[in-house]
Order: sequence, then structure tokens, then C-alpha cells
Amino acid sequence: MTKSAPSGPATLEPHYSSADSLVPVQTRSERFSSGNVDDFAAVVGREPEWRLSPVTKLRPLMDEPLDGSRYDLEVSPSAEMTYSWITPDESPRGVAGLPEDRLAANAWSSTQEVLVIEIDGTPAEPLRIDRLAMGAAGKAAHTVIRVHPGSDATLIVTSSGDALLGENVEFDIADTAKLHVVFVADWNAGSIQYASHFARVGTRAVFTHINVSLGGDVVIVNPSTQLVGEGSEGHLWGAYFADATQHLESRVYVHHQGPQSVSRVTYKGALHGAGARTVWVGDVLIGAHAVGTDSYEQNRNLVLSEGTRADSIPNLEIKTGDIAGAGHASATGRFDDEQLFYLQSRGIEELDARRLVVMGFLIDVISRINDPELVASLTERVRNKLSLTVEAE
Repeated sequence: MTKSAPSGPATLEPHYSSADSLVPVQTRSERFSSGNVDDFAAVVGREPEWRLSPVTKLRPLMDEPLDGSRYDLEVSPSAEMTYSWITPDESPRGVAGLPEDRLAANAWSSTQEVLVIEIDGTPAEPLRIDRLAMGAAGKAAHTVIRVHPGSDATLIVTSSGDALLGENVEFDIADTAKLHVVFVADWNAGSIQYASHFARVGTRAVFTHINVSLGGDVVIVNPSTQLVGEGSEGHLWGAYFADATQHLESRVYVHHQGPQSVSRVTYKGALHGAGARTVWVGDVLIGAHAVGTDSYEQNRNLVLSEGTRADSIPNLEIKTGDIAGAGHASATGRFDDEQLFYLQSRGIEELDARRLVVMGFLIDVISRINDPELVASLTERVRNKLSLTVEAE
């Protein structure tokens, strides 16, 4: 049963700049957005937003019809969380954002049933949603997650199995609410996922978004967070491990609109095997009215073998001189052979030494998940993945 919207009906409108305009976009917030795929030109792959992505593999999600019907879910029972499937016209779509690219718009246009999740209260245990059977055919999905005022919850969404998925996920975080959400992508080999996440964060609300990418062929998760309320907070964390068959990508956007808002962005990834590829783009925009903002973003990549590539592009735009602090950092470095030698000299086998270094690097993100059971499971999954990649050499 759907409850009343925490932040009222959807009011976001498309930006009025044309998708085909020859005038370059001057600021991140001015990008064209629309829920209609026909408003976007065909993608050739040389566009700034696509030149680092595997467009050929993504083409079916951009240009072909997608199945937008409901899919199977396993949802943990909770008095504080309800969910329902409703038509796009009945849903509160657009309350947190609109697509800014052709693929997201195709998923938006193709959706026939929207999953609306309501969280009202403070559950004692993490809420869980497991997606196990998306299938190998082209699929579109749309989820709206609404967190009511004063609520405080942890939500864990895990995805596994086969997928050829384009999806949009919206978060409406009402005033004084807190949501700690974790997305784990552990798809089967060959799977492709392209997800656009949009969040609207109200006054004194706290939004923590943790994205963990391990499985699949191409996994792209692009979270955008609008800190609209005074004292709102956005904490965006990511951990990923790409092997020789994988392209893992995240384009993070944080828009400070309310005064005294706070954001922290930290993404850390490891790469192993010839052809392993990661892309991270971080955009932080501090608006003219976001006085007293405190913001910092960083991306770190650990290269474990030859033939990998990690693109890391942080961007920071400030439109007010009255801020508490703002900064960004990016670093990509090779596996430290001296550190490995030191561990081996203490009687630790090479594979165990590599595991220790990689886990020490990624645990900074994984340990922030509010669920010890999931932390332990992901730790073991990373260890096993490292073992398989090393054995394949």
C-alpha cells in the first residue's frame, strides 16, 4: 500500500537546453534532462559522456525495445517498509531527478511498472531486497524509494544472476530522515547493468550511498545527489574489483543547494588482468546559495598487474565564496612489490600477502556497511576473486 509522499508530488521539470544544442554546457547542473528517449540524439561514442564507456556493448540498452514489466524480488518482511508495483502515471517518478542520457531515458520510457518502496520508522535490522532473476533479455526497471520524516533505516539491495539491465532509481529523503543504502552488484559473467541513481535530500537529512561492484561484464552505476535542504548530508562510497573481463564505471555527481550541507565521496578500486578497466568521474557543484558547505571527494585505484586501465577524473565547481571547505583528490598506483616482499619475508605466502594488501585497501569502504554479515560475505568474495585472478595468470 502506497503512503503519502514525504516531499509532495513530483515537481522536477526537464532542463530547457536542447540535447542537440551546439552551445557547450557551462556547468554540471545545466545538462539536458528528459524522460523521453526521443529527445536524445543517437550515440556515436565520441561524446564526452560516452567516450570512456563500452558503447558497443551498451547499444542494446540504448536503441532497442526493453521489457519494462515487474520482476521477481525477495524482500525481507518489515513493518517499517512496504512496497508496491504501480503504473508510471500513478507513480511519483521525477521527484529526485530525470535522465541525462539516451540509455537512462530509454529505460525510463520503456518502464511499464514502477517499484515504489516506502520506509516509515526505524527498523531494528537492515532491510533487504534480493534480485535474482533479471534474465539475459533486455530489461528496463524503475524504483522509487521514499523515506519519511524522522525515519532511520539501512537498506541492502543485492543483484546476482544474468542481466541486460537499464534502470533508474530515485531516492526521496524527507526532512530529518536518514537512509544508509547499499547496492551490491555480483552478476554472472557476461551481464550488463547501467543504473542511474537520483537522490533528493531534505533539511537535516542524511543520505549514505554505498556501491560495491564485483561481478558482471559491464557494470555502470551513476549516483547523483541533490542536497537541497539546510544541513543536509550526502556520503557516497564505492568499492570495486575489476578483472580481465570487466568494465566497471561510476560517474558521481553531488549538487550542494542548501546552506551548511556536507558531502563526502570516496571510491576505491582494484584492477587485475590484461583488459581490466575502470572509470570514475566525480563532479561536485557548490551552488550560489550553499553557503557554509563542507565537501571532499576522492578516488583511489590499486593496479595489481600489467594491461589494466583506470580513468579517474575529479571535478569541483564552486559558485559561492562562503564555504567551510572543499577539495578533491585522485591517485592510481601499482601494487607495492616492496610491501609484498616484506610480508613474504615474515612467512606469509604470496597469495595471502596479496589478499592482505587488497583487503586493507578496500576494507575502508566495505567496513562502512551497517551489516557485519554482509561485510564478512563481501570480504570473502573479494578474497576468492583475487585467488581466481591470480590462478588464471
